[in-house]
Amino acid sequence: MAEERPLELRPRYPIRTPRLLLRPVTADDVDAMVAYRGRADVCRYLPFEPMDRAEVVESIATRWTTTALTDAGQALLLGVELIATGGLIGDLVLFFHSREHRGGELGYVINPDFAGQGYATEAAAALLDLAFDGLGLHRVVARLDERNDASARMARRLGMRQEARLVQNELFKGEWATELDFALLASEWPAHRDRLAAATAAAAR
Repeated sequence: MAEERPLELRPRYPIRTPRLLLRPVTADDVDAMVAYRGRADVCRYLPFEPMDRAEVVESIATRWTTTALTDAGQALLLGVELIATGGLIGDLVLFFHSREHRGGELGYVINPDFAGQGYATEAAAALLDLAFDGLGLHRVVARLDERNDASARMARRLGMRQEARLVQNELFKGEWATELDFALLASEWPAHRDRLAAATAAAAR
């Protein structure tokens, strides 16, 4: 049986990577979040519709206030800040699904204006560190629409393994969607973490 230990995550913010800061979102981030969460192309394959300013303001004040994970069923959303400019370029979420099975899920959304520079991978790697080394999860999954090629490439870059293709399993935004399920184990993460750290260090030079 796996060793029993408390599963809690109480990060010290901000969480720093070579080019980014991960930290809770605040009212100062409203305009930056609307800039990408309000875009139809960004939301096309994500489980929410384009958000207006009022929706972002309300979410920051209510459901995005969590700063720690203490029990299953909770989710931690963190903003991704670019150190060079101090601007928010995206956000990530870690869902704590099961205390018994030590399972979680990763989600991410990055402003397309900052795509192609490795920021999303750098941020997601830091969140996986929190999931495995901070919270003590055994397994983290990512579930995405098959048509979301960028998200699938991201999961593979992180070292996640595609484990399932669920054909037309969900009626999503008015049409049947096929889901891809990716997963990564805590025992697999160190090798991928070292590989990603080397790539990030090279990009930051």
